[in-house]
Amino acid sequence: MDHPTLLEKLNALLPGKVLGSTDRFGSLEVAVDRKALAEVVGTLRNDQDLAFDMLIDLVSIDLSLYPGWTGDRFAVNVLLKSLPKNHRLQLKATAPEDDPSFPSLAGLYANADWLEREAWDQMGLKFTGHPNLKRILNHHEFVGHPLRKDYPITRRQWLSANESLMDEMDVRLKTKGYR
Repeated sequence: MDHPTLLEKLNALLPGKVLGSTDRFGSLEVAVDRKALAEVVGTLRNDQDLAFDMLIDLVSIDLSLYPGWTGDRFAVNVLLKSLPKNHRLQLKATAPEDDPSFPSLAGLYANADWLEREAWDQMGLKFTGHPNLKRILNHHEFVGHPLRKDYPITRRQWLSANESLMDEMDVRLKTKGYR
């Protein structure tokens, strides 16, 4: 599907949710209202003409030091692919520093669970409705979010006690029928 047709379809399905678009090196990037992110992604996944059945990645960005940037501090880029239609789309939503939150996509794509946890852990972005938003890369006593531009890179973070991850393992073991 060509970019103008896709944009036309998106605007028809989601009036007022698309804030703008641009062509980045042949790939369509669509800016959407952050509060409608899950609705937009769900529509893209469920509409048979669009069929964006794969979440490739969810990337968090701190725009605070981006040259000339005067908008919201944080952004989330959602990269989607339609395997049956063989097209890709990048969605972008931004959030202010005082409310760095987005609706969770974990109910739409299983891999969003870990991707959102990484964005929380590394950047401090919150995903409302996420089933288990806790650290995934840094230890549980870690203070701050190391990918923020204002994080002191030489800061040392000591771990005084390990954390049991059995709460997560129990769910997986029960789902597989082992417990």
